Amino acid sequence: MTTAVPQEILDALTDVDMPRLPPEAGPSEAVRLAGIEVPVYRAGCVVVGSGAAGLRAAVEMKRRGDDVVIMSQSAWGGTSACSGSDKQTLHTANTADQGDNYKAMARAIRSGGAMDEDTAYVEAVGSSRMMASLQFLGLPLPQDPLGGTLRYQTDHDEVGRATSCGPRTSRLMVKVLAEEAIRLAVPFYNQTTAVKILTEGEGADRHVVGILAMRAGGRTEENPLGIALYASDVIVLAAGGPGELYRDSVYPNGCFGSLGLALEAGVELVNLTESQFGIGTRREGFPWNLSGTYVQAIPHIYSVDADGVEHHFLAQYYRSTQELASNVFRKGYQWPFHATRMLDFGSSLVDLAISSETAAGRRVFMDFNRNPLPVPGDLPFSLERLDEDVRLYLGKAGADEEMPIDRLKHMNPLAIELYRRYKIDIAAEPLAFAVNNQHMNGGIMVDTWGRSNLAGCYAVGEAAGTHGVTRPGGAALNAGQVFGTRAAEHISASGRAKRASTDDMSGIAEAGIADLLSALRAESPLTVKSIRAEVQARMSDKAGIICNRQSVAQALIEARKLNADIRAEGVAYDRTAEAIRGMQWRQMALASEAVLSALDYFIRKGGGSRGARAICDAEGESLPLASAGPLEEYRFRREREADRDEQIVVRLEGDKIRLSRRANRTFDESARSFFERDWPAWLTGRIYDLTADD
Repeated sequence: MTTAVPQEILDALTDVDMPRLPPEAGPSEAVRLAGIEVPVYRAGCVVVGSGAAGLRAAVEMKRRGDDVVIMSQSAWGGTSACSGSDKQTLHTANTADQGDNYKAMARAIRSGGAMDEDTAYVEAVGSSRMMASLQFLGLPLPQDPLGGTLRYQTDHDEVGRATSCGPRTSRLMVKVLAEEAIRLAVPFYNQTTAVKILTEGEGADRHVVGILAMRAGGRTEENPLGIALYASDVIVLAAGGPGELYRDSVYPNGCFGSLGLALEAGVELVNLTESQFGIGTRREGFPWNLSGTYVQAIPHIYSVDADGVEHHFLAQYYRSTQELASNVFRKGYQWPFHATRMLDFGSSLVDLAISSETAAGRRVFMDFNRNPLPVPGDLPFSLERLDEDVRLYLGKAGADEEMPIDRLKHMNPLAIELYRRYKIDIAAEPLAFAVNNQHMNGGIMVDTWGRSNLAGCYAVGEAAGTHGVTRPGGAALNAGQVFGTRAAEHISASGRAKRASTDDMSGIAEAGIADLLSALRAESPLTVKSIRAEVQARMSDKAGIICNRQSVAQALIEARKLNADIRAEGVAYDRTAEAIRGMQWRQMALASEAVLSALDYFIRKGGGSRGARAICDAEGESLPLASAGPLEEYRFRREREADRDEQIVVRLEGDKIRLSRRANRTFDESARSFFERDWPAWLTGRIYDLTADD
């Protein structure tokens, strides 16, 4: 028997109000650079991004006495505050009843390959501390009567390390961390977009000296684009992932991330071939992932063609009603597309089928008021005729209601409430959805303290390329908290952010501003709209879940040409407010070329199919089957085991993308700490490896 949850509790977990930002501090001075009057803001560290990871870094630095400010394009407007799923997951260590320990958790986190072993252990061992500190700040994670954390199984998670506050878990994380940042008097600069990292020195001596930003509220006659200078020797990039890279995306609108920004500054990126794709509602309406109980309720999935004719298309792929329904259910904890799950009539055959319907111009829906229709010639749907793992799960949940909407209401009423907030009543009407890009697993290459190859530049959250090919659901939220804390600890130990920068960097800033102004040209034929349309169409059509060597190679040629044209012609903008988007789309075009370069390199070197994509090849060893027979069009290469042990590194040299490989960093599981021997390294700060920054 399930206890009915009062409406006011559902409302509190769904409508999460964010705190009001404090008044902004003014600039310390203004200087005339490149013909414009530029306000100068000074800080010990600038955190770029106001999501859960960036807020964690800022809070932890402020607690340690550092001079830190937060720069945000749109406070509470990023993925942490606006994205999620049915019961959005925070991934942490489980208790011993599941045989769990940190080393086992680390093995699970890195199990997909192409991930540093030491990073996986850092995330595992830090997870308990992160969960406890979030609870201390007020995050309402659920408990049993004896204080144990309630948990469940999610994707790439066999132990069951997932816990949740509901669909707004990451927004609630942002809320409690933001309240703490405001309590600690961390300055916020909202409507402020980082557009250029400023550096000084050459080679190994290059280091950060500040950031140029564009501020909507800073536009004047003397400074029509609102350019501002933030002088700081330390920056933390926490601006999320490149959500605008794909047309078919579940990111909130306006999520650009910082990959192009980092590339332009000489920062190395890694694992750009690795992303997550999965089913979700489109960003034109209310973008949201449809994992967990949305599909575990087993709704009917169908498509509608241009003439309004309905198609039971999954019946063309699965051999029986039981097989079809069971694999729809499994999308709950096998949500991301994975090439191998297209085999043996697995759950990613659902993604392939949906993607094919969408490509054919049909709209796909899930209907919670109908059970799956039977496969022609087979028995009708029945809760008694499901695969054993599915029957066991629904049995434990007590979800034996006749209709999917009632099973969903029983297992997770918040999933229904959430869509109602956006004027979509899934209890009354079918829900349109598609296969979308959801997460970048690669990003800025960092060490176990969040340091990039550029001295003074750190990266945390989705901006950091700390994930490998796959990761357990919710591991990204945990990683952002762990590395936000790790970066803050390292920055504080270095002493570099204890006081605001006092350097005179007008020469470096003037050159940077001149570069910005030269990139924005009213007469250019390249507009924000045209660049966006070209980049997004190319990435979705040629670098989605299904791709091949020829299409990726052609896409890379086109991406290189676009960037050459942008360098030659600049980017046009209709009004000053659009100038910011002009810079962002210049950087997004560069990020697109970087992703395609890495993907093309991986495929040309014989790389095979894994988490993000199926690499289709007529000579491929793996052949998905459908009920009607082999799907020869989707024959794909198998993943090579050796590729799991290394990562592709991407950097920009001049105008050229350069690629290399590096082996995963290892972790010795047999190593043992010893208190008296190792305590002095902690006391003296040797654990921070600060000599590497000298």
